Amino acid sequence: MNTPLSHANSRVKEARKLSRRSVRTERRLFLADGPKAVEGALTVPGCVVEVFATVAAAEQYAALLVDVPQLWLVEDRAMDSLSDSVSPAGVVAVCRFLDVDLADVLSSSPRLVTVCADVRDPGNAGTVIRTSDAAGAQAVVLAGHSVDPYNPKTVRASVGSLFHLPVVLVDDPGQVVRALQEAGLTVLAADGAGEVDLFDADLAPATAWLFGNEAWGLPDELAALADHRVSIPIHGSAESLNLATAAAVCLYASARAQR
Repeated sequence: MNTPLSHANSRVKEARKLSRRSVRTERRLFLADGPKAVEGALTVPGCVVEVFATVAAAEQYAALLVDVPQLWLVEDRAMDSLSDSVSPAGVVAVCRFLDVDLADVLSSSPRLVTVCADVRDPGNAGTVIRTSDAAGAQAVVLAGHSVDPYNPKTVRASVGSLFHLPVVLVDDPGQVVRALQEAGLTVLAADGAGEVDLFDADLAPATAWLFGNEAWGLPDELAALADHRVSIPIHGSAESLNLATAAAVCLYASARAQR
């Protein structure tokens, strides 16, 4: 067995730089931390460049790592420097960017699409990607000033779902809404002041859900582009639902209606 690399090893140092967005963008590489993320990445041909694992993790996940292009054993301290998790699982992959174009997504006639406009919390974004995957959505669009999907926290929060469905990046949320409508999808804006109650809405047709920023929601001018503004009824005293919970409720309501 090769001697594990230390945290000072040049290859470990270069991989560690991918924690910075500027480096990820320049190199078009990112880190996938944990066995579920690595497992997901390995399902995408050509995505995984190399994998770092502690000796213990290499033994524990031997079946998972058998076909990786390049496996580097590392010391625990080196793994700590590569992972931003409080308790690293001991395995991290360097992956290539997953480039997906909105036109390609729409050409496949999706029935359910999630659109996040200016969603900036990496944990929320990762959870919405994971929830969209679980609900059977065919794509997630991160529009406007949304978080980098390759942020380590986003990748980890998606628990592998980042690799299961297309995640599209588009600068202009309004452009996304118009493109979805032209493709025949009904765009529903999740809005606490919406005129349509979620449980009265017709969710059977092909639908795209539009969700806004965690703190201030959707801008009026963007929500106005949607076909309908839909509100989730609040039966108790809570003021509202957080983004990830609201997305889960809406997406599963659509999943149920479409099935």
